[in-house]
Amino acid sequence: MTAAVAHAGEAAAPKPAGKSKRKLLLLAAPALLAALLAGLWFGGVLPHLLGLDKKTPPAHPADQPVEAAVAKAPVFADMPEIIANLNAGRRTSFVKLHARLELARPEDAAAVTAAMPRLLDLFQTYLREMHPEELRGSTGTWRLREELIARANLAAAPARIVDVLFTEMLVQ
Repeated sequence: MTAAVAHAGEAAAPKPAGKSKRKLLLLAAPALLAALLAGLWFGGVLPHLLGLDKKTPPAHPADQPVEAAVAKAPVFADMPEIIANLNAGRRTSFVKLHARLELARPEDAAAVTAAMPRLLDLFQTYLREMHPEELRGSTGTWRLREELIARANLAAAPARIVDVLFTEMLVQ
């Protein structure tokens, strides 16, 4: 019976506290270091120390040099007016669209002018597949703009179209 009591006493004896503290230290130290580094990074201290902070541009356009303002003047190309019937089922519905293309560089104007028949074809075929409901609201206009930009960049491949600006859009 004394042997059984001795075994029970060994089982109930606490484990050494040194191993559990060591495990806690090994797990907590990297987590604490990562939290500290994240705080320094998002606080802006670490990017500044590493030289990764960007120079902020002047807040007002008048503060910029004249050469930079002249170099960034936008270049536009006018599109002819497009009238297309929409995919409205049995009833007839039309869209009248007049747009301007904003180009990335002045040199792109010649390429866009040369690709204008292809641009008109792509725009009209896309418009003919649209439903009048898809053109409602600012979301519909935004989706149309994004699709036309993608198609314009495909049609005028060496040139880059930055934006399609709608000067007139009527949906009947």
